Amino acid sequence: MKVIVGIPSFNNAETISYVARTAARGILEFFDGDGMILNSDGGSSDGTRERFMETDTFGVPKESFVYEGVPGKGSAMRTIMEISLERGAEAVVFLDSDLRSVKPWWVERLAGPILKGEADYVTPFYLRHRFDGTITNNVCFPVTSALYGKKVRQPIGGDFGVGKRLLEIYLEKPEETWKTDVARFGIDIWMTTTAINESGRVLQAALGTKIHDVKDPGKHLRGMFLQVVGTLFDLMITYEDRWKDVWEIEEVPVYGETPNEEVPPMSIDVENLKKLAKETLNDVDYMGEEILSKVKEKGTLDLVSWVDVLYRSALHYRKTGDKKVVENLLPFYFARTARFAEEVRSLSDEEAERCVYEQLDVFLERKYLLKEEWEVENKR
Repeated sequence: MKVIVGIPSFNNAETISYVARTAARGILEFFDGDGMILNSDGGSSDGTRERFMETDTFGVPKESFVYEGVPGKGSAMRTIMEISLERGAEAVVFLDSDLRSVKPWWVERLAGPILKGEADYVTPFYLRHRFDGTITNNVCFPVTSALYGKKVRQPIGGDFGVGKRLLEIYLEKPEETWKTDVARFGIDIWMTTTAINESGRVLQAALGTKIHDVKDPGKHLRGMFLQVVGTLFDLMITYEDRWKDVWEIEEVPVYGETPNEEVPPMSIDVENLKKLAKETLNDVDYMGEEILSKVKEKGTLDLVSWVDVLYRSALHYRKTGDKKVVENLLPFYFARTARFAEEVRSLSDEEAERCVYEQLDVFLERKYLLKEEWEVENKR
């Protein structure tokens, strides 16, 4: 079997039928129907599985099941990986179940490079609103790029292509891995970081606009932030022998042409972010009074201070292993998100995108201090 499209879900009855139908068209149009669609559900109560099974997939076989294990996206995706290996799939395409912009050709963009032998892992390359993807823009993209030297724009994008070789690598990891936040929202950053470090054969797929259930960072993203950043910090420990020697950031090729599509408008509540930053701030001694005072006074944080906050937090997490370190980061994330939103408010999405890329220089420059302090900590 060439391609399996996996759709993890939890209460996505409104959107899953469209995703499944579109995936089927992609399998038929680009892979002569040589594939199937798997829905791995977390026990939805809104009829998601029923809606999926009722969907006309034009003869492309489909199956829906409730996965076992820790409740979360990662557990859902693990089960899809296991079944895909059993069925002999050459490539697996993961699609988020809340997508409203997925097209049939997304399946080819995410699986094509793998089937052609050009990659083991394909990440999405989206057009997104300047206020969308705040965890990606402020944490995952710049940290992953600076640490591992690969400019992967959407390391937690949600829609990925994975080859058989990499599936085997993922599933050979210790069982304990799947009892951590990797079983939840930590799965995307874990998959991407593992692929970069243990395969290296990574490409990006031009998918155009991503339209999904947008979430306000101050109101909906707390759980995701904790799980993603906690996993990112764990991975820094796992791959410390690799990132400490990386001092250049390479471009990662983009497969396909980026379509000319309009990004729909969205907004975030900046004043609420500032308020949350001030109200939830803890006087953590490893941050330093200068940075703490900035957040207390303004509820915002400049780029250099934010990079220092992230790296100091990673160091303290390395030292203590305490998840509270990640919780203490939340008000700083709110403050940085508020500041970035103010900085790009009057810019176009394209201009704001350039600002995101310009951050990489600061993350790479400050990494020298991170390495020095990390090595001091290792000697204690």
